[in-house]
Amino acid sequence: MAPKYIDIHTHLNFAAYNADRDAVIARMQDTGVGVINVGTQANTSAQAIELAEQNEHMYAAIGLHPIHTAKSFHDEKELGEGGQEFTSRGEVFDDAVYKKMAEHPKVVAIGECGLDYFRLDADTKEKQVRAFEAQIALANSVKKPLMMHIRNAYRDAHEIFKAHAKVTGNLHFFAGTIADAKPFLDQGCTFSFTGVITFADSYHEVIKYLPLDRIMSETDAPYVAPAPYRGKRNEPSFVVQVVKKIAEIKGLDEEIVRTQILSNASRVFGMPF
Repeated sequence: MAPKYIDIHTHLNFAAYNADRDAVIARMQDTGVGVINVGTQANTSAQAIELAEQNEHMYAAIGLHPIHTAKSFHDEKELGEGGQEFTSRGEVFDDAVYKKMAEHPKVVAIGECGLDYFRLDADTKEKQVRAFEAQIALANSVKKPLMMHIRNAYRDAHEIFKAHAKVTGNLHFFAGTIADAKPFLDQGCTFSFTGVITFADSYHEVIKYLPLDRIMSETDAPYVAPAPYRGKRNEPSFVVQVVKKIAEIKGLDEEIVRTQILSNASRVFGMPF
């Protein structure tokens, strides 16, 4: 049975789900949610593929997150208590390793990749740029779209994307302005929104501005659970609340929004919905 909803950016491959991953997946399936599990480095990318192989309507994106190009803060939700599951801080993008993963039939995007200037040390900007350019080259090679993480760096990221990308891309957890969105919109990109939109009205203007055929739904689980689940660990089944809120903000029928977002995901990521 085809899914009714799509969570294009989630992290069931993270340690936050080690204790009850099967139960979370069962709730996802009962709600009719398809997902893309997103890798943030080599090991979590491999885990995303493993989950995709084991579950229907589950896909993977593989890539190196910009904050993992250098030493960074420890996140137990991603890496596990004490960091036991972490294999590399300051990972250098290995094209051969990622190319092999990228060719897997259930890998539908490259990333999450991009630029993150929120926690930017003086010597890490160049590392982020090199990794981003390398992943764009990989996406061009395998003809799969980019799953982009951009934080406080929209102008620089767009310059790199415009100069190098021959594929389309999605701006995950978009938190920019209309001015930030327009250059990417003009190049055919899509924009995904999380549960934050259910409790923060700063996103409403850009959601109203964007055409519905350029909007995607995501959770970024285990982070930023939507209302009415705030304060709890997020999970893919909660993406229903994101779709409802997008419809409310745009003043559209929820069913129209739900079906269009599914169509958008199928078009961009090649998933057979």
